[in-house]
Amino acid sequence: MRKRKGRPIDGWLVLDKPYGMTSTAALGAARRAFGAAKAGHGGTLDPLATGILPIAFGEATKTVPFIMDGRKAYRFTVRFGIATATDDAEGAATATSEVRPAAEEIRAALPRFRGVISQVPPRFSAIKVAGERAYDLARGGEEPDLKPREVVVHALDLVEMPDADHAVFAAECGKGTYIRSIARDLAAALGTVGHVAALRRTRCGPFSEAEAISLDKLLPLGHSAPSLDLLHSVSTALDDIPALALTEEEARHLANGQALPLLPLLKRSPCPEAATAPVVRAMCGERVVAIARIADHRLQPVRVIHTHEDGDSGVDHAGTQAGTD
Repeated sequence: MRKRKGRPIDGWLVLDKPYGMTSTAALGAARRAFGAAKAGHGGTLDPLATGILPIAFGEATKTVPFIMDGRKAYRFTVRFGIATATDDAEGAATATSEVRPAAEEIRAALPRFRGVISQVPPRFSAIKVAGERAYDLARGGEEPDLKPREVVVHALDLVEMPDADHAVFAAECGKGTYIRSIARDLAAALGTVGHVAALRRTRCGPFSEAEAISLDKLLPLGHSAPSLDLLHSVSTALDDIPALALTEEEARHLANGQALPLLPLLKRSPCPEAATAPVVRAMCGERVVAIARIADHRLQPVRVIHTHEDGDSGVDHAGTQAGTD
């Protein structure tokens, strides 16, 4: 088995992705900056979007699904009067309209786009249709057969209207929500057409702009690897799921794949939510040991987290978390 190149770093970097760069390219740049052996990201941003792109290093990649499933917040600008093929500023214009909605009309239309809504993803999206990405079919001149999907929009508000053509919004939404679809459908509901002219992700799960670092600040460090103090603990991605405290001995058993009797754990550290939660985080002090589930009155490991704790390659231990209160 070929050994993976790079340092065995574990933790989350909150990257502020720049305009015009793909998420894959941003991930690669961050990985090279740290010299990390393994990395992944917690939710794709379109090239024309900026903002929070969480980067997982090492064992943090095992917690990526929890960031993907988390709530996200955006600030975006809709350009009324022009529809595009991609529903953003990258695509060619496909339709125009002279209709420009007033602020009062926009606010009156917003409630129908809050809560559980049905939306059709953009033609140029990563959704798979018969095994093919929708954007590949669209680029090939085909019309992908995209079905409506239910998504959750927790909040959607008009922030300002700098001019008659543009409106700025703030949104919070769940997994799978397309802001481009909201912009397209909102414009249609207002009797016009429109597209996303600017998009910024301001929060992704537990990560916000206040904790983010730009590539402009990260990359000039050159061959001197960035400080590990920039990284958040692996367990940060699991903050929203119930936790059970383990002793060192229990942690060793669970890390070796052995289930633990549940009753002693609950007696020592009561956690009523754990009984009904699909998964819990098993903790030994500040260190996450495993993502686990409860079955047959036992705590069973689902994903064991083997962080590196030699003092210079891992961050999932007390005293080295960045950006936490």
